[in-house]
Amino acid sequence: MQLDPAYDELLVLRSQDGDRGALDELVNRWQGRFFRHACRLTANPDSARDAVQEAWIAIVRGLRRLDDPARFGPWAYRILSNKCVDWVRKQSSKRRLDKSLVEQQRPEDTVVEQHPEVDEAKRTVVRALRELSPGQQGLLSLFYQDGFAVSEIAEILEIPVGTVKSRLFHARNALKKALEGEES
Repeated sequence: MQLDPAYDELLVLRSQDGDRGALDELVNRWQGRFFRHACRLTANPDSARDAVQEAWIAIVRGLRRLDDPARFGPWAYRILSNKCVDWVRKQSSKRRLDKSLVEQQRPEDTVVEQHPEVDEAKRTVVRALRELSPGQQGLLSLFYQDGFAVSEIAEILEIPVGTVKSRLFHARNALKKALEGEES
């Protein structure tokens, strides 16, 4: 679903005024994007669901304090990213991530591979993306798939704009090299 920032802003304003229906619609509009982002960061669909649920709790609790409803996306993604980082920290302190968890196939990858109507070019890109680090995958996804501007990504990741630009440059180059390797 293509998100309309003006409509999301209206939903946030209505939610801040206590409109439960507006909040439900906001959740429905963002849930899939949040889940995909959490899967990229945790590499585990079950953990991603937990992180998304925890993020929504924090988002709902903090929504009234959001001063600029137009900033909902970056604000909410930052909360979600922090919940995912917390989950990864908890897991790594309990035990080292096992290889099967790191190599586990992501849900969006499975969808691409299981549907014959998805052309070979898309499959090639998915395979090349898998060769990138999770951080590079997430950054490229925030920019290209989720449509966030560099400044919004900087806000989400809590890093300087220049760092986002640099990391995007390196992620694009890594993707290019991975795609060139696919062609060989």
